[in-house]
Amino acid sequence: MKPMPDSSDPNIIRLIPRQRKGILRLIFSRAGLAAILILIQIVVINSVFNYFVEITNWLLLVQVVFTVIMILYLFNCEMDSSPKLTWMVLITFFPVPTSIMLWLSQHDIGHKRLKERSLQMVRESKKKLRQDPFTIINEEIISSGTDDLVHYLNRSGCFPVYENTEVRFFPLGDNKFTALMAELKKAESFIFMEYFIIDEGYMWGSILKVLAEKAAAGVDVRVLYDGMCEMSTLTADYPQRMAKLGIKCKPFSPIRPFISTHYNYRDHRKILVIDGKVGFNGGVNLADEYINRIERFGHWKDTAVMLKGEAVQSFTLMFLQMWNMTETELGWSECEKAYPAPHSDGFVIPFCDSPLDGNKVGECVYMDILYRSKSYVHIMTPYLILDNEIEAALKYTAERGVDVRIILPGIPDKKGAYALAKKHYRSLLKAGVKIYEYTPGFVHAKIFVSDDEKAVVGTINLDYRSLYHHFECGTYLFKTSCVSDIEEDFQATMEKCFEVTLENYRSRDRGLRILGGLLKLIAPLM
Repeated sequence: MKPMPDSSDPNIIRLIPRQRKGILRLIFSRAGLAAILILIQIVVINSVFNYFVEITNWLLLVQVVFTVIMILYLFNCEMDSSPKLTWMVLITFFPVPTSIMLWLSQHDIGHKRLKERSLQMVRESKKKLRQDPFTIINEEIISSGTDDLVHYLNRSGCFPVYENTEVRFFPLGDNKFTALMAELKKAESFIFMEYFIIDEGYMWGSILKVLAEKAAAGVDVRVLYDGMCEMSTLTADYPQRMAKLGIKCKPFSPIRPFISTHYNYRDHRKILVIDGKVGFNGGVNLADEYINRIERFGHWKDTAVMLKGEAVQSFTLMFLQMWNMTETELGWSECEKAYPAPHSDGFVIPFCDSPLDGNKVGECVYMDILYRSKSYVHIMTPYLILDNEIEAALKYTAERGVDVRIILPGIPDKKGAYALAKKHYRSLLKAGVKIYEYTPGFVHAKIFVSDDEKAVVGTINLDYRSLYHHFECGTYLFKTSCVSDIEEDFQATMEKCFEVTLENYRSRDRGLRILGGLLKLIAPLM
């Protein structure tokens, strides 16, 4: 099929007509399923009360016994304390539908094969990348404890620490897009793209035009996007439309309404690899709001990094692990060749996190930075829905004299998440954590930077979904020159923020604080 330019812009390609965003995401979400089950329970109980009044007391007794059994089960199962408490409360009020939802979650209905295949991919590829023995015993690595972090990371995957990698930091999605387009045009062998969101418009249309040209020239172009896009931004036949342009394309874990727990296990990663030589990572998805081409929630503040050199191998491997999950013939050759950067400094560790292996990699990386920090830890995150462990780590770090600062959105994209974030403000502020809200708009960046030495730029938010339920990835930087660029950007962003204090916190947003208190009950499920 000959690519057709968008009628409004000949420099981009549009494969599907403009359309309104659907509401099917809500209808077929876990919340939709839970609501339907609750309604069914209400109808059933009402029917029982109407037609079997004489056995109502027995039914209530059975429900009480059932509820007690479920609570005892939760007390003794392996689960983090915050979600465990949420399940207990919900079971007390809605025992039948909540127990069904818990059973679905605990027994991995609908994604056992996904879990088995994911773990198989890690086993198949774990030894594809070799750790340079001289890098891991570098005195700076050992004295900083970074070698301990590498050993931990390699329990769940293949995450060497690299030298010979040049890193460039982008303080906005707009900057990343410009560099991305320039690098795409240089591709000679392959282009691998893995993104949580793809939405047709100027950004994706411009990229797609280059991808079509490269595919026609014989470049191996593969695109992987999260299956939720089929319910929000793309059509179910989008891979077939892309195939007509010579592009290999597929969704990760397409949604199967009502019959699986796939809703939790989304591919939230953002990875672009070109020829194994250049890699991009960060918070920027492929939609126009991420480059401020259109306005949603004010100015969109996002960040990304571009890697050139040996560390790109790890991102190539991450992409292939996800791509190969639905392939019959596994291929790993693209990740096995290293291309050292001619000019580089410091150390780089690309890493990823899977919700299916029992390791909370993203949270542990963040906590490692907090506990090892000496002077400061500065954070940007769009969401602040914390479990007990990371909230305790933030407070302890501030209480021992480290300057802990968090920049959050001034204009939220989700009122519920915004309200939940505010429920943590008082506790964090009392411990000495400083909180800022970005007044021009929405912060989507996921940044940790500490002591002018360490930083993480990636996809991992400070919320339950990122830390427990999503496939995520990040770039850990140690003593690379761009760490100072990240801190400089943090300081520049902070100048555009409103500082939240205990005094003004008490006088602002009372309604949101009340909403947050109500939503806190189900925060681990949001």
